[in-house]
Amino acid sequence: MTQEMRRELRAEFIRFAHEAGVLSFGEFTTKAGRKSPYFFNAGLFNDGATLGALAEFYARTLLDAERHGHVKFDMLYGPAYKGITLASATAVALARKDRNVPFAFNRKEAKDHGEGGVLIGAPMRGRVVIVDDVISAGTSVRESVELIRAHGAEPAGVLIALDRQERGGNAEQVSELSAVQEVERNYGLPVFAIAGLDDVLTFLDSGSEAASAQAPYRQRVAEYRNRYGATPAE
Repeated sequence: MTQEMRRELRAEFIRFAHEAGVLSFGEFTTKAGRKSPYFFNAGLFNDGATLGALAEFYARTLLDAERHGHVKFDMLYGPAYKGITLASATAVALARKDRNVPFAFNRKEAKDHGEGGVLIGAPMRGRVVIVDDVISAGTSVRESVELIRAHGAEPAGVLIALDRQERGGNAEQVSELSAVQEVERNYGLPVFAIAGLDDVLTFLDSGSEAASAQAPYRQRVAEYRNRYGATPAE
């Protein structure tokens, strides 16, 4: 995939997320207490058509990273709860592209009957890509890394839908790195996002009818990016 093709993939995803109501603009408060002019709720990919389309974006992003030598993987893992459908749907999309890989996910509490344990799906093996919607505090990644290693496999990377490109902390205190950058530093894992906040701004600048309807929020999104945005790694 060329740079131009990647840009179009990111732009296509942002348009799709906005049309599905997953990406919205308005007045929102993040878990960190920040006033955000946009909100990304992957839980609204909640029917067969939108989930299938989302999985295609995940699969294309992951296969592109693999082709360019950025990751090697043998299976997928989805942390409960959103990661369960995301990992399983991505596995289906990969199989349709002749890349059939197993997947697994966890339950929040260990089961002491039936198959037992905390894992459901394929046995952990080889290099595992964690599939989730976003990375906020990094807690889910830490728990996933620990679980994968405890079962004898090796985490290979993290695949997410949107990189907020936002430094950690809260409304008053801002850390130096974004949640994605902290994961890359703390665990040595590459993080692959279908798109990022910069692509949201590109959408708002596109001049399309959908973007024009959100014109009042363009400046506020840019100001939010300037205030909390993380500096890209060199």
